[in-house]
Amino acid sequence: MTNSPLPDLDTTSHRRGAAWELWRGLSGRASRLFGGLHQTWRRSLQVRVVTITLVVSSLLVGGFAYLIADKITSILLDNAKADVQLRLMNGAEYAAKQFSLYGQPQEAQLQETIDGTVNYLAGGDPQQNSGVVVALTADNYPGVIEPRTSPSANVRPLISPELRTAVTDGNVANQIVTGRLTSDDDTKYLVYGTPVPTQFGQVELYYFVPLTVQDVTSGQARATVAATGVALVLLLGVLAALVTRLVVLPVRVAARTAQRLSAGLLDQRMAVNGEDDLALLAASFNQMATNLQRQILRLEEMSRLQRRFTSDVSHELRTPLTTVRMAADLIFAERDGFDPAVARSAELLQAELDRFEELLTDLLEISRFDAGFAVLDAEPTDLVPVVHRVVDRLSGLAERVGVTIELDVPSAPVIAEIDPRRVERVLRNLVGNAVEHGEGRPVRITLGMDETAVALTVRDHGVGLKPGEEKLVFNRFWRADPSRARQTGGTGLGLSISLEDARLHGGWLEAWGAPGQGAQFRLTLPARAGDRLTTSPLRLVPADATLPFGGAPAGSLLAIGPGPAGGLTVAPATGAGATPPAPEQRAEVGS
Repeated sequence: MTNSPLPDLDTTSHRRGAAWELWRGLSGRASRLFGGLHQTWRRSLQVRVVTITLVVSSLLVGGFAYLIADKITSILLDNAKADVQLRLMNGAEYAAKQFSLYGQPQEAQLQETIDGTVNYLAGGDPQQNSGVVVALTADNYPGVIEPRTSPSANVRPLISPELRTAVTDGNVANQIVTGRLTSDDDTKYLVYGTPVPTQFGQVELYYFVPLTVQDVTSGQARATVAATGVALVLLLGVLAALVTRLVVLPVRVAARTAQRLSAGLLDQRMAVNGEDDLALLAASFNQMATNLQRQILRLEEMSRLQRRFTSDVSHELRTPLTTVRMAADLIFAERDGFDPAVARSAELLQAELDRFEELLTDLLEISRFDAGFAVLDAEPTDLVPVVHRVVDRLSGLAERVGVTIELDVPSAPVIAEIDPRRVERVLRNLVGNAVEHGEGRPVRITLGMDETAVALTVRDHGVGLKPGEEKLVFNRFWRADPSRARQTGGTGLGLSISLEDARLHGGWLEAWGAPGQGAQFRLTLPARAGDRLTTSPLRLVPADATLPFGGAPAGSLLAIGPGPAGGLTVAPATGAGATPPAPEQRAEVGS
């Protein structure tokens, strides 16, 4: 008993691993190559036009070249057949005259006459030494008449049974075969056969004409046509590249110029050369850029003047307002000694002065945002005390209008890098609006956090927002119902300033509302200053919200609010704790 050697498992595994690594490398290179070609195909109009031109022209020129080469081959073959037919007919007549003197195939001199006739027909060929072979056979008299060929060759393998049968039956027939007769190389032959009638019966005359010259000529013609076709295709490709470049180059210049214009370089223009359509395009583009530059500069100047006017007016009103405030405070302090009507006037004056001061403060803040001078003072801050401060500050207003403020905040600190003054102002505006529009129903404040963001939602159960009002709620001086009496004496700029504060943090301020179901606002801020938001820890649509007409639950409602770019956004709201899509994936529906 012998032990058979076991395979080396380590060597086998190593080979398989090496083969797998080689395959991975090759597939990776192929995928990168294909990806690069695909990217070039998508990005380059010139590559697409040249490629399509090359493919289509190759198909057309290839088909045309095939037809031309086939036609040349057919003409050469037809000429060869006509020449052989003429010689065959003359040869058959000559042979018939020579054999007309013999009445029996057994006559002694018949074989000599056959040999002389075959030699004469072969020697009488104008293309002597061209490889033509003449053969005469007598299939009806085997053993009596010996076949003869000139030059001497074995022609039996080149005469097919079909051709032999057709000639024996008294027909003229032909075929093209490849074989060896007078040379050691295989040669293509055109074989023609015809019966030769005699007094003693019938013999068969065959001509074997080599087609070497025709093949060489046909090959040269095909090579010439192919070379011409390749040159034509390349020329068409170069022509397409040049023509496409003439068209694409101005388009690329226009694209680069448009990019520079969009980057703020309003003095960029295209060069105008000539008077053709491309020159007209460049001139029209330059005229458009000039008009846009003029309009943008005019709008910038108007905006600058408006901001300056707002800022100047706000600052200039401070001095008279201070004087009026001092007088109003004095009158308000002595109101108890006045007539009731005068005392009420003093109270109204004090309230309106307070609102006037808030309005001036908001106008100054708005002018800073418009001028781009607003600065974020971010620092690590616990949001829980911020929420409690806002609630304590607005508790008096809530008691006065009969609204309960409910808190849903974590017991642990919620730390984020924010500007506490601005976030407190945003939350104060949101809670104040919710209390004012809460219709005496509870207002709920929820605070949430995940690894990348913090979020605050303020939910009220008032009259809600009508369809389309979600697009207007952040506009300056907009009110849902102008006839409603304000409880807080707001300025109409609170939500606009809150939106700018959220943008300054790189966050989102979004709104949802439905008639009869109240409204909910959500503030989402990055946990670390400068990070980009992609999700929110809290859902925008409340869990208790329902679609009208008995529709699906709130998980399928649309959440509408201003996105990071300043436009209003539409995003699908999902289950509890769901996150909205990234800002770049949202549908901009307005500004």
